[in-house]
Amino acid sequence: MLTIQQLVKYRGSRRILSGITFQARPGRVTGFLGPNGAGKSSTLRILLGLDRASAGRALIHGKPYAELRRPLSTVGAVLDGSGAHRARTGRDHLRWIACAAGLPRSRVEEVLEIVGLADAASKRAGRYSLGMGRRLGLAAALLGDPELLILDEPVNGLDPEGIRWLRSLLRERAAAGGAVLLSSHLMGELAETVDDVVVINRGQIVADGTLAEVVGAHRTLEDAFFALTAAGGGVS
Repeated sequence: MLTIQQLVKYRGSRRILSGITFQARPGRVTGFLGPNGAGKSSTLRILLGLDRASAGRALIHGKPYAELRRPLSTVGAVLDGSGAHRARTGRDHLRWIACAAGLPRSRVEEVLEIVGLADAASKRAGRYSLGMGRRLGLAAALLGDPELLILDEPVNGLDPEGIRWLRSLLRERAAAGGAVLLSSHLMGELAETVDDVVVINRGQIVADGTLAEVVGAHRTLEDAFFALTAAGGGVS
């Protein structure tokens, strides 16, 4: 469903990504993990058509994002908070997106219920807490009931109950045949969520496999992550 092939990115003379390759498959939750500055956000921005690759390809169903006929029904993404104007209510923010995408207004109320914001839908987005803002962003991503869900630092701002709720939601979507890609530098909160793990460090993939394969002889995913990133590798 999602394929990254030999992706290279330069900013000026600095190489950000060095030929990275990985996949996110239907029915699986894939953790795209790495320290801050490893290249995760650059990869996702290229995948979603927000930036250009210097070489290589980032494909969804074999096509670049810009060539998808119904992008919101194919991909739902949250890269940076909710994206809502502070003066607009949560409901109006979602209605604006639904209208632009040709989606029914009834879907707005459905996703507000799904993410637990129905009671706060009339509140202005500027008054939302960080966690509520993350839920609003997720609601926007779910509007088109997409096959692929991409979340950058999804547990940021969520309390323990919120993290459990998100884990359950993502597991349900994978069980229904969807693909989920989670980008994060936080291991502990994701260890019980992901099926597959891709670890990136300094612009290169240093591990790619199932959770069990990547953890290997280490006690936890967090231990494996620190061992992999401390071992070096990657580009400067």
